[in-house]
This record gives sequence, structure tokens and C-alpha cells, in this order.
Amino acid sequence: MTASMAGFTLNDAAMKYGGADLGLFQAIFIRGIFAVSLMGLFAYAFGAFAHMPKLRDAKLISIRSLAEICATMAFLTALFNLPLANITAILQALPLSIAFAAALFLNEPIGRKRIAAIIIGFVGVMIIVRPGLAGFNAYSLLGLVAVACVTLRDLAARQLSPSIPSLLVAFVASVAIMVTGGIGVLVTQNWQTPSSFEIASLAIAAVFLMVGYYCAVATMRIGDVAVVSSFRYTVMIWAIALGWLLFGDIPDFWTVFGMLVILAAGLFTMYRERQLAKQEID
Repeated sequence: MTASMAGFTLNDAAMKYGGADLGLFQAIFIRGIFAVSLMGLFAYAFGAFAHMPKLRDAKLISIRSLAEICATMAFLTALFNLPLANITAILQALPLSIAFAAALFLNEPIGRKRIAAIIIGFVGVMIIVRPGLAGFNAYSLLGLVAVACVTLRDLAARQLSPSIPSLLVAFVASVAIMVTGGIGVLVTQNWQTPSSFEIASLAIAAVFLMVGYYCAVATMRIGDVAVVSSFRYTVMIWAIALGWLLFGDIPDFWTVFGMLVILAAGLFTMYRERQLAKQEID
């Protein structure tokens, strides 16, 4: 899980470092070419294409892919205009938002303590976003849009049949994002000839993205969810370190405080899930 978080954050850093000057659609499209090629090779090697989804699963994959497109657009737009640590911190509300949405739409049980933890976590997000204050940046709202879209994405994924390979689902999403980038470039007619450095940065981003996907899938299939999920928060270490090394960004006091509030709420939620799981076993 730690390697997965490193992969995703290094992907974000490479996109921000090498893709911001190209524009959103072109950066997505070029990275998508590399990502789809890598994902396709892995999916073929592991036999993912042998499991074609039925109509119900195909609809869920379509919904998930649309949510992935919206999340990618919102997140990368925010990433190109915010410090890496800030936008990454906002996304740490995801475990809390998914737990709340699963209870609301999938009737999964949720207790008062977990509801309190979710509320506290979103307070942490608001501390980072600080709407209406001098530190507020409108791009922070796109971080919240990304959280909502990823929540929808994961709710759709939770309802997929167990026989559907994760690599197939990830491959379809990668193709959808690449095509979106290509259409965006055609519509805006804003193609710039990328430098060799920019192409290399986006190729590296695709490799790190693949590492993130693969390690996340491998971890969730063999690890104790309640234990390994806590290691998701190592992403903040990577985000702060890379933000400082590559972009000279140092989070201010309120951003760090908001991160700690989200971290505490998320870890408490995972602790409660582990306790409940033990009670069911007993």
C-alpha cells in the first residue's frame, strides 16, 4: 500500500512538473497513450480480456469510467493550480466520504461514532480549503468535486461482480480518459508540440500510475483491509516531500492542521471497522 501511494503521488508530481504547460487535455492524452499501452499489456498477460462483462456489469463499468473521467479532469485542473500537498490532503477525505455514501446509497451499516468521525474529517477538509478566507483558492472546490466523483466511481466498483478482473476495469477507464483527452485537444485545437522532456515526464507518469494501480489491487486482494488501509495516509509524506523538492511548496500551519484532523478521523474510522470485524468473528 505504501508503494501504491508512492506510485500515485509520483504520477501526480510528474504530471504537474511535465504536463502543466501543455494544457490539461494534451497532457491527459499523451499520458493516456503510455498508460493504455502498459495497462493493455498487463491485462492481456493476466488474462483479463477473457472475462467479458454482462450487461449489468457493463453499465456499472460505464458509470465508473464516466466518474473516473470527471474525477481526473477536476483533480488535474486543481493539481496544475494548487500545491501538491494541498490537493492530495483534500483527497484524504475519500475513505470517509465513501463510508458515508455506502451507508446512504447501499444501506451499509454505520454507527454514531463513525458518523462523528466523518463530520470531523470534513471539518479538516474545510480547514484546508478555507472557503471565504484569504487563503481560499477556487481550485480547491475542484478537489471536492474530485472527491465526489471518486466516491461515485468506487460505489459503482463495489457493485461489480467478483468475476470481473480489476485490470479490465482499470484498462477501460484508461482508454476512456485517453479518448477524452484526444477529443478535448481536437475541440480546443490547442495542440502544442511537446518537448522530449515533457514526453518523458508523461511517460514516467504513466509508469508510476501503473505501479500505483497494480500495488493497490495486489494489496487489497491479499491484505487485511483494516490494517493496510491505514497505510494510505503515507501519501501525505510523499506529497509534502515532492511538493517541497520539486516545486518549493511548504504547507502552512492551517493546511498541516487540517491534514492531521483528516488523518485522525480516518484512522479512527479504520479502527472502528477493525473492532467491528473482530466482533463478527467472535
